[in-house]
Amino acid sequence: ELRLPTEQIEGLRLAAVLHDIGKIHVPAEILASPRKLTAAEFEIIKTHPTVGYDILKDIGFPTPVARIVLQHHERLDGSGCPTGLKQEQILLDARSLCVADVVEAMASHRPYRPGLGVPKALQEISEHKGQMYDPDVVSACISLFESKQFEL
Repeated sequence: ELRLPTEQIEGLRLAAVLHDIGKIHVPAEILASPRKLTAAEFEIIKTHPTVGYDILKDIGFPTPVARIVLQHHERLDGSGCPTGLKQEQILLDARSLCVADVVEAMASHRPYRPGLGVPKALQEISEHKGQMYDPDVVSACISLFESKQFEL
């Protein structure tokens, strides 16, 4: 939908597969907790992009896969983690992965809540389009679900 070059799409696909590899550092009790996390537990969860980057940074990927993984929780307004990057400081691929990750996470079941469904996830990214999420990426995502009948 974004008309990216084939090599960039392949790099983004690979980053998407690997984006949560840093969660290997997070205790399973935290990942599978059925209750709201404590502030300390949430701080541990927030380390996973950096841990993922550290695992991947020395691998000779043809695209910046490790940096995409590092940035996949950054938000356009600087409210993300791990470093609070803003706008164009965040790689387009990471902005794309961010939107996909939010939609998948909201739509899917989690130990602490049932899945909220795709419509609720699309509402979330629409409401924060241009503020937290890249507007072009949001438009492309919504198009995939609404016009192209994409399903999770």
